[in-house]
Amino acid sequence: MLRKIIHIDMDAFYASVEQRDNPELRGKPLAVGHAEQRGVVAAASYEARKYGVRSAMASQKAKRLCPDLIFVHGRMDVYKSVSRQIHEIFHDYTDIIEPLSLDEAFLDVTDNKQGISLAVDIAKEIKKRIWENLNLIASAGISYNKFLAKIASDYRKPNGLCTIHPSQALDFIARLPIESFWGVGPVTARKMHTLGIHNGLQLRECSGEMLTRQFGKAGMLYYEFARGIDNRPVEAVRIRKSVGCEHTLEKDISRKSSVIIELYHVATELIGRLERSGFKGNTLTLKVKFHDFNQITRSLSRPEELTTLDKILPLAKELLKEVEYTEHPIRLIGLSVSNPVKEEPHTKDRWEQLSFEFSDWK
Repeated sequence: MLRKIIHIDMDAFYASVEQRDNPELRGKPLAVGHAEQRGVVAAASYEARKYGVRSAMASQKAKRLCPDLIFVHGRMDVYKSVSRQIHEIFHDYTDIIEPLSLDEAFLDVTDNKQGISLAVDIAKEIKKRIWENLNLIASAGISYNKFLAKIASDYRKPNGLCTIHPSQALDFIARLPIESFWGVGPVTARKMHTLGIHNGLQLRECSGEMLTRQFGKAGMLYYEFARGIDNRPVEAVRIRKSVGCEHTLEKDISRKSSVIIELYHVATELIGRLERSGFKGNTLTLKVKFHDFNQITRSLSRPEELTTLDKILPLAKELLKEVEYTEHPIRLIGLSVSNPVKEEPHTKDRWEQLSFEFSDWK
């Protein structure tokens, strides 16, 4: 039996919440994030996107593109609260929900609580209730697997509703630009272009062996996507594999004393995140990004759990000794603990990661 999968994606979620809560911001180009020189845009309203402003863009570039751009600081607690309200609506139809972030999720409605036969009718109801209850707009994609449902939700944004039926899938995929395929970022897209692959049809003409040779394990995933195959289930829980944080510095640093002080601050924050998450791992990874945006990582493992500052900070200093930074000033320092000692199930989300966007992840 074919599955019925819905992908719900909130339209310009953070920015839309800010415009909803502050009428003076409605209809104006808005960015959620920091306007400082080293800031980054976490989200952009559709008014701002008309000027080319996008999430993850440097704030200074965004202001050059849109001089009238209004910056507001993110309110993660509010976004989390609104996201929980959205999920309450989801749970009226199914408990098989896989959050990808605060603003998007997969729902498996093959056997739904309301006994509604058509997934598109469920999607319409969800969109309607989100608008009526929360004054926010969502786009929805419906298909028989996750890959196609996600592609469909992007197809008619904002406020989109799109269904890809099995009989339409191959034709739909054939016309897709390769950049639209799940997992194909700018680097992979450029490599595919050099191989003469620009759309789904050209991707489908490639053998699994060739794609695996060029792209590793992801190659077989692309091979299946091009044929409308995606057997991955909608997963309501996952095993957390790591906890980390990183700081983008106000100014590049190269003095040892300054670097050690910043390393201490990152380690201290990491301890707090480990405590809140309950995660216990025994591998520490140091990430350093230099002034020219090149970056390196170094890792060390220990038999014991890395959960306290007196265990993590000395190990971080040991890793730092492997980094040459006196002639290559540092822009960003990050630490993470991985290799779980005892894995605990967590809701599949990026909520903790997303909260970094307004302080560290720039």
